[in-house]
Amino acid sequence: MDATGFDAWALSLAVFLPVIGALVMMLVPRAREVELKLIALISSLAALAVGVYLLFAFDYGNAGSLQFVVEKGWINAIDADYILGLDGLSMPLLILSMVIIPLCVIYSWEHIPEPGNAKAFLILILILASGMNGTFVAQDLILFFVFFEVVLLPMYFMIGVWGGENRRYASLKFFLFTLFGSALMIVSFVALYFVSRNDNGLLLHTFDMRELADVAGVGLTRGTQAIIFAGLFMGFGIKVPMFPFHTWLPDAHTEAPTVGSVILAAILLKLGTYGFVRIALPFLPEGAAAWAPWIGLLAVIGIIYGALGCLAQTDMKRLIAFSSVAHMGFVMLGISTLTDFGINAAVFGMVAHGIITGMLFFLAGSVKERYHTLEISRLGGLLKAAPRMGWILGISAMASLGLPGLAGFWGEFPAILSAYNPGAGLPEETFRTYMVIAAVGTVFAAGYLLWLFQRSAFGEPQAEWEGHAIADVNRYEWAAWAPLIVAMVLFGIFPGLIYDMVDDVSVNIVDKINAAVARS
Repeated sequence: MDATGFDAWALSLAVFLPVIGALVMMLVPRAREVELKLIALISSLAALAVGVYLLFAFDYGNAGSLQFVVEKGWINAIDADYILGLDGLSMPLLILSMVIIPLCVIYSWEHIPEPGNAKAFLILILILASGMNGTFVAQDLILFFVFFEVVLLPMYFMIGVWGGENRRYASLKFFLFTLFGSALMIVSFVALYFVSRNDNGLLLHTFDMRELADVAGVGLTRGTQAIIFAGLFMGFGIKVPMFPFHTWLPDAHTEAPTVGSVILAAILLKLGTYGFVRIALPFLPEGAAAWAPWIGLLAVIGIIYGALGCLAQTDMKRLIAFSSVAHMGFVMLGISTLTDFGINAAVFGMVAHGIITGMLFFLAGSVKERYHTLEISRLGGLLKAAPRMGWILGISAMASLGLPGLAGFWGEFPAILSAYNPGAGLPEETFRTYMVIAAVGTVFAAGYLLWLFQRSAFGEPQAEWEGHAIADVNRYEWAAWAPLIVAMVLFGIFPGLIYDMVDDVSVNIVDKINAAVARS
């Protein structure tokens, strides 16, 4: 049933309020920087206010079904409609996106990177917000693709204009990799349009994600599903990014401005993993079963490779970037098990990674602003020079390595455990081997994160900083970081806040996969 009253507008407001703020900013002269920042903050907070309304109005007893549905005609010539909807899978990721954006605006209040121009920089952040929010609530494949692609150009310009010394190389690499994946993804979408059938064997010719999920590949051979799934695998896998499609990520993270790295790590990477759970698994269940062992293999390779890559780094930001490859490997391992337990762990891992790694990139940006370097060997004594920042780094590192009681634990440990009993007739021995390899990866994670914390925070400040006052956390940083610190602890103690929301959707997806495998 379509939403009525304010509910009929809620999701559209959640998506488009940031871009409306960006349009208003275009009318304000560049010199009026304070007004521009206020507009960016107000529009992002307005979107968050809508998100808070959605949280309270959401029917958690019916989290497996779409709510606040909006359906309007859009491009009739290609059967594409404007369809939005929210369920237990979309909700935590949408709220994460809505929280991260105003925190980035607050952090940027006194941290506009060179060459300046707060107007353009904040406009790009707001456009990114609309693209990300839209991706999480779109229920039409063409609409999903449009929102998925909206984020590409703003991030390209953010890295290319406000990035580091090698920003042009990093931004071009990011653009080309993502564009290549998107091309394969849209080909797969078109293939689904032309070959999907209903229970009576009639061609659907629809991009409606609800209908495609309902038929769940009925009438398609396992081979056809596997071929189409391969295109989605590449498109979403590059965005995650999975090994071996990951090479754009360390360069993009290293060269991006601080909030660019935060948005990239906290939200943009999740568009890929969300695509797997929302589209690839339920639409092509037999294809998912065929590819699952290979996804699991690449996931555990990514876990070990990312960890070893971290141990080889001398730059704080690049180390955090490689840690994303490892942590997203745990997310993909959970997805590859094709179980509700694994998918729940994967979604929790997405949220936890967004919170924790976003916090780590915020810290890296502030450290660089104070020390003008991110070389770990030059950063000793942070706990003495800036004790509050040092302790926040310590808490974030412990959360990232999966310390029980903090959010990171509930993303990694259940994902590893889910591999013990994979679903849909997947080979148990293979996945249990993956489980052991992934468990070894957690040991490496503890090694590189404790090494980072020890080298940068313990001991005395280096001699080159003698006589230099290193400023501790300021009020803008506190305002941007406090919600993330609270979230690390909150979800570490009450993981059910996310698990209970996602479980119904995960069960529905796994039921479709099991039914399809049983038919084949």
